[in-house]
Amino acid sequence: MQLEVGKITEGKVTGITKFGAFVELESGEVGMVHISEVAPTYVNDISDHLQVGQTVTVKILAINDDKKISLSIKKAMPQQRREFSKDRADRPQQGNNRPRFNNNRNQGSGERRSPSAPTNYQRPMQKSGSPTFEDMLSKFMQSSDEKISDMKRSREVNRRSGQKRSK
Repeated sequence: MQLEVGKITEGKVTGITKFGAFVELESGEVGMVHISEVAPTYVNDISDHLQVGQTVTVKILAINDDKKISLSIKKAMPQQRREFSKDRADRPQQGNNRPRFNNNRNQGSGERRSPSAPTNYQRPMQKSGSPTFEDMLSKFMQSSDEKISDMKRSREVNRRSGQKRSK
């Protein structure tokens, strides 16, 4: 069987390392699946996804001059299955203690929220007499511009007065 970049084929996992898995293809040649190409989700430990002796479907990504073959399991998956795996927000965390933010939306507010945020939170209503954010921002920008121009003027005056003294 001829190996071609982009071809999808079957193979058997022959070894697992921290950075990837080695797969023997039907042609008898061995390629490597990098850890980032094992699944469409974050992979902390390859052993959670693959075992030695397991048959997998892989896509040939590259064959370099040294006859090293780069493979991908996630790119061999049907597009629909890859998107489903990416969109699942309720999958359990495996081995990592990083906080996970899901794509749930607050009711009616249209904001992303963290799992610890209350589900019934609503943004306070804007009072009719209080300034909006844009009003406060423009006021801040105006005062900031005034302060900067004052500093430039005082610096200019100090330079001029210093030059007069040296003459």
